[in-house]
Amino acid sequence: MRFQHTSTYDAPPADVYAMLTDPAWREKVAEAQGVVSSDVTITPQGQGCRVVVDQVQNTAGLPAIAKKITGETTQAVVTEVWTSPTAGTVEILAPGKPTKGVGTVSLQADGATTKHVTDLEVTVKVPLVGGKLEQVMADNIGKGMEIEQAVGAAWLEGDR
Repeated sequence: MRFQHTSTYDAPPADVYAMLTDPAWREKVAEAQGVVSSDVTITPQGQGCRVVVDQVQNTAGLPAIAKKITGETTQAVVTEVWTSPTAGTVEILAPGKPTKGVGTVSLQADGATTKHVTDLEVTVKVPLVGGKLEQVMADNIGKGMEIEQAVGAAWLEGDR
């Protein structure tokens, strides 16, 4: 299933990229999302960088069918490879689980604002209920990105 999310920030792309590649911001997002634990690794790579966020997330609130697959917590490894300060790829994996999200990320200047666009193909390979679980996964990703946007807006206004 295709999933797209756009966050808009009142800052130029360079400032948004600096935020997205700051480990302190990533940790602040994890705290706001209520994750159980989070490990962030950011490595310069060419004109961009590689961002890996390895989290353990609580699955409270997920439908019973999803909890049968995930358990009470689940690990999510998000890897963003920024090939430049405005474009890259993203992969979301849950090791040992039949789920993944693969796609692109970009920063697009729009007047005085920047659009942070995430475009994913979300897949859950479970017979009969995969489509329903893909929607659950997409909804959870969307909720996480809404929190990320709120933390990002405050960060760019100086709340660090």
